[in-house]
Amino acid sequence: MGAGWVAGVARARALRTRCLGPDGIGQVAACRTLDDALRRLAVTPYRRHVIPGATPAEAQRAVSAALLWHLRVLAGWQPATGAQAVRALAAGFEISNTEHHLREIAADTEHPFLPPYRLGALAIAWSRLARTRTPSELRTALAASDWGDPGGDSPAAVATGMRVSAAVRLSVTVPDAARWAAARLALLFGREVFVVGRRLPDESVRRTARLLGPRAVGAGSYADFRQALPADTRRLLKDVDEAADLWRAEARWWDTVERDSRELLRRSSFGPGPVVGAVALLSADAWRTRGALELAARGRGPGERPAAEEPDGPG
Repeated sequence: MGAGWVAGVARARALRTRCLGPDGIGQVAACRTLDDALRRLAVTPYRRHVIPGATPAEAQRAVSAALLWHLRVLAGWQPATGAQAVRALAAGFEISNTEHHLREIAADTEHPFLPPYRLGALAIAWSRLARTRTPSELRTALAASDWGDPGGDSPAAVATGMRVSAAVRLSVTVPDAARWAAARLALLFGREVFVVGRRLPDESVRRTARLLGPRAVGAGSYADFRQALPADTRRLLKDVDEAADLWRAEARWWDTVERDSRELLRRSSFGPGPVVGAVALLSADAWRTRGALELAARGRGPGERPAAEEPDGPG
């Protein structure tokens, strides 16, 4: 038991107080307007980046920025192995940065410019990616980094390729999160292939097969895909008989992550488990808070399906 893990785990457990929690999230969701919800957030752990009068997208991004700040602080308290785990779990922020950067260099005027998240020590290859000026340069930079070649330079190929790479990396480097990574990858693959109808680049298919198996990635129908998945992942899709209903499995995935994270935080040992649990719990809380803001902005009541997702969850 090293001193680094003692401090790192203590910090991880302390971060539980930075969650809004079910009651707080319910109060935000019940607000009649977005402005009311923002005033509520201004006295919560998410207040650091909340701006009065923000749009729904700005408010949700503020929640994500607050999450990132907590993860950067947490990583700073960890020994090398713990910091590596937090970096792998926070990969969604670099993916988000890269997606927005690709839209900017491709002169995509349909999406507003957004400043990149400040990743600090959680960056994997962002400084190199940020310097690219064309989609092909971006693909080349990804291929030369730990992300690997996404198999194309289109927005879809880059976004999917990075998410597949992140899932595989998380599964390998953070054993406590391996089950989450495989399940989230199954949702991504199922949505892309059987809902959108888009074939993944060969590089992404090969990486996906490492976690889901060759039978799953080669399935010709959603039913065959679900049946071919590893047992733990297949349980996530129980009762999800149609690919169009995969969003229900995503909500179930978050429930699983949150439940597992609480168990990891309860562990008495000093090591990566409680740190992984803290990251996952904070991420789940942020996801639910973004959904609550969506409900408040639309004037919808608690219990309706949230549409918010920015950025992805652990990994």
